[in-house]
Amino acid sequence: MKSNNGLQIIIRITVCVTMLSSLIGAFMLHSTPSHRESGSVLILVSVAAAVLWVLEEVVFHNHTRKYVAKLSTMISKTERDSLLNFPAPAIIIDSENVIVWYNRLFGRQVYSEEEAYGIDLTELMNIDMDKIYSSDGDLVCINAHFYKAKAIHTDVNGELSMVYFNDVTDYVELEYEFRMSHKTVIIITIDNFDELMSNIRESEKAHVVVEIEKLIEEFLENTTAVSKKVASDKFYVYMEERHLAPIIEQRFKILEQARKIAVGERSNLTLSIGVGRDGANLAESEKFAKQALEMCLGRGGDQAAVKEDGEFKFFGGISSAPDKNNKTRIRMVAKAMLELICNHDKVLIMGHRFGDLDSVGSATGFCCAIRNMVKEAYVVVDPEQNLSKTLINYINENESEHYYITPQEGLERLDDNTLLVVTDTHNPALVESKEILARAKNVVVIDHHRRMVNGIEPTIMSFLEPNASSACELVTALIEYFGEDSNITVHAAEALLAGIMLDTKNFIMKTGVSTFEAAAFLKKKGADTIAVKKLFANSIETYHQKSSLINSAHLYKECAVAYTEESFSEIRIAASQAADELLGITGVKASFVIYETNGVINISARSMGACNVQIVMESLGGGGHLTMAATQLNCSMNEARKRLADAIDEYWENNSQE
Repeated sequence: MKSNNGLQIIIRITVCVTMLSSLIGAFMLHSTPSHRESGSVLILVSVAAAVLWVLEEVVFHNHTRKYVAKLSTMISKTERDSLLNFPAPAIIIDSENVIVWYNRLFGRQVYSEEEAYGIDLTELMNIDMDKIYSSDGDLVCINAHFYKAKAIHTDVNGELSMVYFNDVTDYVELEYEFRMSHKTVIIITIDNFDELMSNIRESEKAHVVVEIEKLIEEFLENTTAVSKKVASDKFYVYMEERHLAPIIEQRFKILEQARKIAVGERSNLTLSIGVGRDGANLAESEKFAKQALEMCLGRGGDQAAVKEDGEFKFFGGISSAPDKNNKTRIRMVAKAMLELICNHDKVLIMGHRFGDLDSVGSATGFCCAIRNMVKEAYVVVDPEQNLSKTLINYINENESEHYYITPQEGLERLDDNTLLVVTDTHNPALVESKEILARAKNVVVIDHHRRMVNGIEPTIMSFLEPNASSACELVTALIEYFGEDSNITVHAAEALLAGIMLDTKNFIMKTGVSTFEAAAFLKKKGADTIAVKKLFANSIETYHQKSSLINSAHLYKECAVAYTEESFSEIRIAASQAADELLGITGVKASFVIYETNGVINISARSMGACNVQIVMESLGGGGHLTMAATQLNCSMNEARKRLADAIDEYWENNSQE
């Protein structure tokens, strides 16, 4: 074939030369006689060239077409062989994702059971057919191998597509190993350790210490973690992610095991655990762990908190916080708060929306105590939208000074030298006036509810004590240390005592030593228990409404659930009181009352401590305390009942042994 091609080229060159000679000969025929002879010769040569040209077209053109056809066949065969032996699994699918062709490697590595022709690709593997046409492709797993699948359309109409699979198993396994070997920091503290150990014998102390050491050892058993005891009540643990994940999945069983360790006759051990996860390095993970531990302690202890991706996840927290009678801390807080008050010209005090006796009572007592320290001090409260009209009227009738102003009046009085004190809540969404909170530059928070993640920020001081019975108890404790600079009237003392009695259910729930000390202090100030009892009186209509709610109750998994679709003026008071009454039913560990106000579904929750209603309400977007919580839902009554049932199911599923 090569010799034919060479001969063909020589002939064509010769033809071109003779054609040129023919033109010259034609020109010479018209010249001199001598030139005519030469011209005749050139014309003869041209005729011979024409014959050669015809010969080339006839003889060699046929060979050229055969060569081109053979070359095309060779190229097509090479393409098919190359695709068939492509060094990565490859298939061709039609517009319905059905496999119409696949290469040998696909048949050996990916699908070797039988012929794959006619099988839908999505039936073979979990693959995103939209993602495979993108530049990133889709990661799929089949036969214990990971592949990055990518696809391209092979024809103009897009009916056929080729999908090839790049084996990235080594990369995925390396990435997984890197992730699993990432170090996390865990800080474990023993709640209220000094108080627990102060009232037991030395032999019992040694036994408790040994039990704690064994508990930590069992916690780290079968792991590669390293622990270090940095204090008598604190442990640092450095653990790989591969061992932490199962612990989180089991919801920190160490919390339950710790409660089984008895300290003395009536106390049990509880732990607070802060976990720093996904930090860029150990230092950042330790920082996350400290923040998580702080959240645990702020929520009452006996729980674990995991911080990852800037968010907190909580586990446990089903028992009440231990009673801490830390007078040293209260004295220090009171001193710092006195300095803040004296450095401001005005003080505004407000609680939460629909303020109850604890919210309004704590604000009233605080306002009365600081009246002679600042130029102005007022309680911001909505005179209509609150649950303490009886208390407000009682104070207005018996006090010569004016205590209460509306939120609008509070906004008008607010300036750069005003101190805002928020009591009985640290949730920015629940304060009496969001506008005042947003504009205030100096904010102090006094609250007894368990710390929430997105609390009021920034603050110049926070006094959060989840072990306290009420905000009124905290305010009373501060007033005791305000000294001679402050004094409260009899009626302000009664307002504080009313708040304590409300949140403790007449000194039954969440009552510690400090609670009775606060009540004794208020009694010394002249508080009359009979006058306080009158503040709880209801109208006959409210009493009937409460009875109707109680009659609608049914039992669901040791919980009493009541609801009403009716709306009346004192529905909030009736609902909260009905929730309290339902706890008196035998076998009931928690009560929930569902009602509607202004198109919003409200749920009021109560417990005797055996069920942490705060966790139940938090799962529905609300919050509160272990024995008292609430939430609001934007849905129908039926949907609210279903969501509450699901939240109760989830709680008992996660705390089935409690």
